[in-house]
Amino acid sequence: MNMKTNDKTALQKYPYPLPVVRMIIEDEKGRVLILQRPEGDEHGPNAWSLPGGKIDYGDTIEQACERELFEETQLTCTTCDFLFYQDSLPIKSGGIHCINFYLKCVVKGEVNINAESRHYAWISADNLSHYEIAFRNDEALVKYWKGKYS
Repeated sequence: MNMKTNDKTALQKYPYPLPVVRMIIEDEKGRVLILQRPEGDEHGPNAWSLPGGKIDYGDTIEQACERELFEETQLTCTTCDFLFYQDSLPIKSGGIHCINFYLKCVVKGEVNINAESRHYAWISADNLSHYEIAFRNDEALVKYWKGKYS
């Protein structure tokens, strides 16, 4: 394997794939919640993604889901059901290799984003292409909508 300097640096910081939770939350119209990342963010600046984050050592997937969702949106997860996983290989040199666990969540409360996000939006399959989506979450959304409506 011929590694570039960026890849070696990424491997030093993240020597193994990172387990990550991603939540699919629908509103009453069937649209899915996405969050816009800050302009100066290290990973995916200005891009949009599903709520989620790293699974901390000692957390179950469900605990990580509940924690990340509340931290990022102030929404309380009432149920979360595993949908599928996705190997998210580095898109560019020096990128992170994540294993995304996608969960469908039912929530209560009102969206109130924290400093990790600039904006939020509710999107459907019809307007997914209008957003720059990070972390291959667009591929996951297409898979989700395809499975839901097929």
